[in-house]
Amino acid sequence: MKHTILILAAFVVFISSCKKEVDPVVPHAESKKVTNLYAPADVRDQTTGEITQTNPFVYFSFAKGTAVDSLDSWDIAFKGTVIITNSGISGTGQAKSTIVNSTFDDLTEAPADSELKEDSATAYAIPWGSGNGWYNYDPTSHLISPIAGRIIVVKTNDGKYAKMEILNYYKDAPAQPDPTVDQGSTLTFNFVYQDNGTNKF
Repeated sequence: MKHTILILAAFVVFISSCKKEVDPVVPHAESKKVTNLYAPADVRDQTTGEITQTNPFVYFSFAKGTAVDSLDSWDIAFKGTVIITNSGISGTGQAKSTIVNSTFDDLTEAPADSELKEDSATAYAIPWGSGNGWYNYDPTSHLISPIAGRIIVVKTNDGKYAKMEILNYYKDAPAQPDPTVDQGSTLTFNFVYQDNGTNKF
C-alpha cells in the first residue's frame, strides 16, 4: 500500500512539472487625464496669412504626465493643432508615433515598431491638417473638433509605450465649444503610459 502511494505521489509531481508555465498577467496601466494644457498656435495675419507672432512648442513627458522643459526628456510637443514627436527633424530623441483607428479602451496593444514613425521633412508622424490626423476644422464656424476613434500611440523617448486620445481643443472642455468665445489651443486628453516595458495597455 505504501509503495502504491509513493508511486502515485511521484506521478503527480511528474505531471505537475510537465505543465506549461503560464505567462504572468500584465497589469493594466492607469489611465490619466490632462486638462487645459495651453499650447497656443502661431498668430497669423487674417488678411495675408503671414505669421506675425511665433509661439514655442509645449513639450510633454508621458513618464511625468506633465509639460516639461525642452531640455528635459520629452516625447511629444504641442502648438495649436500641430503635434511633433521627439525624433527626426523635430528632436534629438528616439520617440516614434502614429495614429490608430480604434477606441481608447479597445486599443490594448501598441502596433509594431515598424508602423511607428519619426517626424520627417515631408510629414509629421502625427499628421497635421483637417481630417488628416486627430481633428477636423470647420472653415465656416472655425471650430476645431477631435475626431472620435483617432488614438495617438507613442513609443516614448525612454522606450516605453503610451496611448492618448484628445477630447477637446477648448478651455474647460465645453460640450459645445464656441470658437468666438472659448479659448482654443487648450487641450484636454486622456493617456495611458505603460512603464513596465511591454507594449500592452
